[in-house]
Amino acid sequence: MGNRESPRALIIGGSLSGLFAATALRAIGWEVEVFERSASELSGRGGGLVLQPDVLAAIEFAGLNAGGAIGVPSGDRIFLNKAGEVVQRSHSPQAQSSWNLLYGILKRGLPAGLVHGNEQLVRFAQQDGRVTAHFASGRQASGDLLIGADGPSSAVRAQLLPGLAPTYAGYVAWRGLVPEAQVAASVRDLLQGVFAFQHGDGHMLLEYMVPGRDESMQPGKRRWNWVWYRKVAAGAQLCRLMTDAGGTLRRFSVAPGAVKPRDAAALREDAQMLLAPVFQQLIAATDKPFIQTIIDLAVPRMVFGRAILLGDAAFIARPHTAGGAAKAAANARVLAELLRDEGIDAALARWEQSQLPAGQGLVQRGIEAGNRIMNIQAQRSDHV
Repeated sequence: MGNRESPRALIIGGSLSGLFAATALRAIGWEVEVFERSASELSGRGGGLVLQPDVLAAIEFAGLNAGGAIGVPSGDRIFLNKAGEVVQRSHSPQAQSSWNLLYGILKRGLPAGLVHGNEQLVRFAQQDGRVTAHFASGRQASGDLLIGADGPSSAVRAQLLPGLAPTYAGYVAWRGLVPEAQVAASVRDLLQGVFAFQHGDGHMLLEYMVPGRDESMQPGKRRWNWVWYRKVAAGAQLCRLMTDAGGTLRRFSVAPGAVKPRDAAALREDAQMLLAPVFQQLIAATDKPFIQTIIDLAVPRMVFGRAILLGDAAFIARPHTAGGAAKAAANARVLAELLRDEGIDAALARWEQSQLPAGQGLVQRGIEAGNRIMNIQAQRSDHV
């Protein structure tokens, strides 16, 4: 049992946002419990991501052992044409990591048994500075703060802001990961150490290297990460694509291994027609491509008494910002810093003052960048 005088947070959502919040609050002496609706372990999901300073700051703040470097460096950005020629090159050093690696670092930083799986939030109630959460399993839990970190389909947001849902942007991201050694030497020679792009008429592909599935940073054991943004009309066309191999319509993503074989085959055929040879080879070598809808979401508030929204439950910025994980990390770290230094209600007010405009601005920048890249004239308003 922990110190009964310590404040307690109930964190709804056990993905990156929830784990960033849990590790940050534990670093300032809070007790936390994390409730994740999925019954299975989340490790192994997700793709690559650009490593931002806010992620590193959150890991340091929480005192987590990252076990060394957590990003694969790249130096130049190159742009290829369809023939595979480098038509532009610029020096832009950065590092790329993976969702899987960050999840592993954060999860290992929490005691066993603190994250409860297969717990779907049904409702919560607030009274006298306490929040009580009720779950479909019959479990109840109470604390001083309830954190909605449960992503795009947030049950916390649904109670606090009913009717507010992500809107579809008019295109999807096909994604894949390929073991480093599983491609031809000609591909490795061109793509080694660079962040590569190809722009087309209404589509864009990008590629960079990330740590291996086992978090390895060792050359030869890492992975090529690619993302291909493609327009898909809302309605029947999108529904067909987002219906998985088992016949279930997915709102936000079709996981690796769940894409219908005919959709994966069509992807490879389109790659042959539209992409540079090196990118064709990457897609052909991808065993289990997956799909994410590109969506937008910005909440008008983040604090509702002792219940708050952070990460993708509050703001979903398009991937062009490279800010998804960084946003969640900053939300969590700043929250913990303020709660460490002042009372809960005062800290929450100050937290919202800083994080609300930052999140809204990030979402707007993503909309502008994505619409420009994809040659979309106006923001879509299709709910998903």
